[in-house]
Amino acid sequence: MSEPLILGIESSCDETGVGIVRGNELLANEVASSVEQHVRFGGVVPEVASRAHLEAMVPALERALAAADVDLSELDGIAVTAGPGLMGALVVGLASAKAIAAYTNKPLYGLNHLAGHVAVDLLDHGSL
Repeated sequence: MSEPLILGIESSCDETGVGIVRGNELLANEVASSVEQHVRFGGVVPEVASRAHLEAMVPALERALAAADVDLSELDGIAVTAGPGLMGALVVGLASAKAIAAYTNKPLYGLNHLAGHVAVDLLDHGSL
């Protein structure tokens, strides 16, 4: 049996991230930044970030699927940042992930953004 194929969505602040992994292998990592839209305000504006996620989600998803050369039907599950983060930004990612999970009839996993940073470091560098 092959390793599970998981789609991950991250939208906790000002970047929309869509990644695809098979086991521990990263197949795609697409990021859309809205930092340029926040510059004139001197920092991240939650409403601006939320709207940018809405615009970036589908194109980032399409790029990730193409880069990984997989179809939504092949996924084994969907992971999404459930917090902490900007509420509106999180809602966009959660709604997107829920829609994909419902469409594909695959399980949805809500993840802690900070725990994800630790997990990636463990994957890259082994035990702390």
